[in-house]
Amino acid sequence: MLKSLQAIEAYREGGRLPGEGCLWLEYIVQAEQTIVNLERVESLQGLEQQNPVLDYVERSLRVLDSLPLSYWIRELAEETLIWSETAKGGTIRQRRGWQDEGINIFVHNIGSAQLYQRNADREQANEVSADKRLIVHRLIETHGLIGQQIRGEVPPSVNLPLSGLVEQGLLTADELERLLFALNHCIISAVAPELWQEVRPQVMELIAVISSGNLHAEVPMKERLRRMRSGSIAQGEDYETEWSSLVQEGFNPAVLEPLQPVTFWYVESALQTFSLEQFLKVVSLSASSDLSALNHISFEAVMNSIYYDYKGSKKINVYKKRIIEKYLSELDWTEIYSGEQLSVNPHLSHRLLRKEHLPDTLFFNFEFSPAAEKLIEFCIEAEKSALYERAVLLLFDLFGLRRDAFDRFHNEDTYLSQMNDTADYKAVILDYVTGRKVLDIGPGGGVLLDLIEERMPDVIPVGIDISSNVIEALRQRKQREDRGWEVLQGDALNLKDYVEAGTVDTVIFSSILHELYSYVPLNGKKFNHATVAAALTSAFGVLADGGVIIIRDGIMSEPEEEQRRVRFLEDDGMAWLERYAKDFAGRSIRYEQLGAQEVLMPVNDAMEFLYTYTWGEEAYIHEVQEQFGYFTPSQYAAFIEQTLGPQAKIEVFRHYLQEGYTEALQERIVMMDESGQAVALPDSTCFIVIRKAG
Repeated sequence: MLKSLQAIEAYREGGRLPGEGCLWLEYIVQAEQTIVNLERVESLQGLEQQNPVLDYVERSLRVLDSLPLSYWIRELAEETLIWSETAKGGTIRQRRGWQDEGINIFVHNIGSAQLYQRNADREQANEVSADKRLIVHRLIETHGLIGQQIRGEVPPSVNLPLSGLVEQGLLTADELERLLFALNHCIISAVAPELWQEVRPQVMELIAVISSGNLHAEVPMKERLRRMRSGSIAQGEDYETEWSSLVQEGFNPAVLEPLQPVTFWYVESALQTFSLEQFLKVVSLSASSDLSALNHISFEAVMNSIYYDYKGSKKINVYKKRIIEKYLSELDWTEIYSGEQLSVNPHLSHRLLRKEHLPDTLFFNFEFSPAAEKLIEFCIEAEKSALYERAVLLLFDLFGLRRDAFDRFHNEDTYLSQMNDTADYKAVILDYVTGRKVLDIGPGGGVLLDLIEERMPDVIPVGIDISSNVIEALRQRKQREDRGWEVLQGDALNLKDYVEAGTVDTVIFSSILHELYSYVPLNGKKFNHATVAAALTSAFGVLADGGVIIIRDGIMSEPEEEQRRVRFLEDDGMAWLERYAKDFAGRSIRYEQLGAQEVLMPVNDAMEFLYTYTWGEEAYIHEVQEQFGYFTPSQYAAFIEQTLGPQAKIEVFRHYLQEGYTEALQERIVMMDESGQAVALPDSTCFIVIRKAG
């Protein structure tokens, strides 16, 4: 067993550091700050209960211990591995001292090499040769850079010092190849064994180039940036298409060329969930600083602030992400390049910082105002309580975020998944689709677009949504799954701005009109039938003669004055209703309490409440902001006739109870008529087909 592994095992068993010669271990175990790339970390809480740097070093050494290597190669590799993470260690006081000495504790391979050199200088009397110290120092200094070159984070030139080991006669080309293979096997396998298998061919190719001394060709900046977006591209980002589109909109790639010799730290972990446009704006902002003597740009602060734990798992802090997205959207390319006063946001700014003792390193960060930080902390804490909906609404107001059904923050993925799970309900729509060009308004997760593409190959489906987050997710899925449908970011109330009038054969509003009614203010008023009228008029205006509007949405029961008794079978049911009646934004919810667990209330108030009660706590904040039923059947028919006129012919009008509600509520409530007899739930959903006469 390696001596270093014996030292680690002794420390783990007895909690004591071995004696002389283990300064590297002392630095690592005394770490008072957790410094780790969060890209592959699953839980931040877990980091608090362990020393992730020590764990990583031990894993790398165990890989080394298993490899069949010569004594010389093993000795060099071991000395390199035990020192290569030391700049992440040390007490806070030690780290301040190191920084004062000019040790770069933020660029860890450089800082670790400096710590190794300092220790080697103090121990020159020992038997370690100067050549060996130089080799190890060079290996620590370039620790992990082959992997980072593959990821685009560093230029090829950073690995030239390795080629220099051969040129100086310190190693043969064959020795360097075997040494770099062993080190990278250990370094990458310690991150994840499957990652090593994935990148091994690329690593071997780079090692051969480095050992041959031919590492001179620079990688174009566009290609480096593409590699930094590998995670986003894997998720469906169409890098080339989006790059070209951004150039047309004012993005100037030449501005980034001066960053060619610069290394990027933690960039993918910090920025991979942002769009390509947002990513390039951040990089362009970095390039707007003084680039003289600049070697490194660190996004470590962004990475550390953009994650948090939600129910025990690491999640993107979507509160911060949405605010940053809005901030970046308000910066145009001309403003970024001109160096003029950028748009002022009182609660968020970006910072480009250089530390006095580290002039070659630029630190990029987003800084929130104290009020914003406290509010975001409050939102995170409020996730555990009934305060959550109020906290999020405060956040919406402070930053001017859209209060729509897609601002679902931490459970947005779940929401879009649930939207896709409604495929069976939406499939019936296909029986009424007319013609070739179909608009799906508010496509959600894209399930209806998929159904149309798969079952109606001659139809061209286009999804239109005002939410940039939804459109971005759909575009990525389209690329990832090689889908043929299209998506457009646009306003349902002004479809003529995005498609030519008279060119659309079918417009579909599947469970979206009630959201427009609830969230979109018209003439300063939400929960407004005029908004529904504007949406239908907008759709009717782009329809070709003979085209259809298909509506699947909520419906109210009639007669409206009908009463229902609701008996709760769960202890907290009454508290749920009391809370809902206070928070529901659509209208006043009326009920009369008949007993500890029973109420009498208007049938439509009862159903609005039960929709939210069914969805549960996760969706509460959104459900209390939207009203599902906004017309009775007779009211809806009259409204369509009045809004669209005689050219609009209602061909289908039916209503039904959506499958699943009865099953979801049967052990939670009993629905009764006024006399106390159990009755079925009333209809929840309508299906309407309107044809435009020629």
